Amino acid sequence: MPATEFQGSAAAQFGRSVFSLKRHSHVTPVVMDGGQSLDLDTFQSHVSDCFQQLSSSSHDLLSLSWLRDLLDSFLRIHHQFKLLILSTPKSHLSKPTVDRLLSDYFERSVKGLDVCNAIRDGIEQMRQWHKLLEIVLCALDRDRTLGEGQFRRAKKALIDLAIAMLDDKDNTTLAHRNRSFGRSNTPAKDYRSVGHFRSLSWSVSRSWSAARQLQAIGNNLCAPRPNEIAATNGLATAVFTVNSVLLFVMWALVAAIPCQDRGLQVHFTIPRTFGWAAPLLSLHERIMEESKRRDRRNACALLKEIHQIEKCSRLISELADSVQFPLSEDKEGEVRQRVHELSELCEGMKEGLDPLERQVREVFHGIVRSRTEGMDSLGKTNE
Repeated sequence: MPATEFQGSAAAQFGRSVFSLKRHSHVTPVVMDGGQSLDLDTFQSHVSDCFQQLSSSSHDLLSLSWLRDLLDSFLRIHHQFKLLILSTPKSHLSKPTVDRLLSDYFERSVKGLDVCNAIRDGIEQMRQWHKLLEIVLCALDRDRTLGEGQFRRAKKALIDLAIAMLDDKDNTTLAHRNRSFGRSNTPAKDYRSVGHFRSLSWSVSRSWSAARQLQAIGNNLCAPRPNEIAATNGLATAVFTVNSVLLFVMWALVAAIPCQDRGLQVHFTIPRTFGWAAPLLSLHERIMEESKRRDRRNACALLKEIHQIEKCSRLISELADSVQFPLSEDKEGEVRQRVHELSELCEGMKEGLDPLERQVREVFHGIVRSRTEGMDSLGKTNE
């Protein structure tokens, strides 16, 4: 998912070309299922509902399931914003203030493409961790007699896992990042290399920084002034809303998934008059509190499943260091129990990563497709 071709002046030029075309064409309003065109109040209500649901979700915060809910909400909000723009009268969209605001939105959304790429890389990194966990599970399989050889193999894999899960910002010299999404053809015997785990399928440059990218997305993002709201017939509030949602979603992904040069110091300034402000700010506060917990401060990411696997694998490692042979029945039972817990965690992570990756890809292509579809729609109307 190459993002570089959409960045900088190219994105601005694209935005200007869209609105230049719109000024000379008639746009048929897009209607929702109920037959009503999407208005500003309806859009704000949709966003509020989404964040209320995320804030009170039955899924644990920053779990794979919660992240999927978050991305699903983003995709719906992004789609509804497109409906709102296309159902706005041409006379409103042709105003210079609206042109500037929407061009700014295009540029911010383009900056989210590299975040999507980095998150996909982080998901691939987690798959490599999963392979090490499979070695542990195989070595300590319940159908095998547990001897010194099995424990040595499991301990070796656990040590490799602990090294591989070190925060990437302290180990960037180990990584040789490949700017493609193809998997490496490195032989299986070389999977012992930590550098190998950090090198698979990286699609952002080695100088890229998640913290700086988030800062760029949120740069100069502030609520519209009354004169801007009046000059845009209220559309400025919708643009501010979708920009804030974009920033929060990208920030939450960076918080949860391992990626290059993570940084969570993003400040949200949102007036409480927005119905979605309270639940979004509450989620932001809860995630920041999670990042400050003693056992999470140095974590490579805040995803719940990562924390659970770290904890479970550490307990197994401590057990492996303390066992004496031949194993007592009680000690073997304790090992089997921990291995069973790790097996369930691994299965849950394996089942959750594929759908999450598909959603990240959908977000990426949705951002790009919204421009393409807009150009196609306006071009056909102008014929």
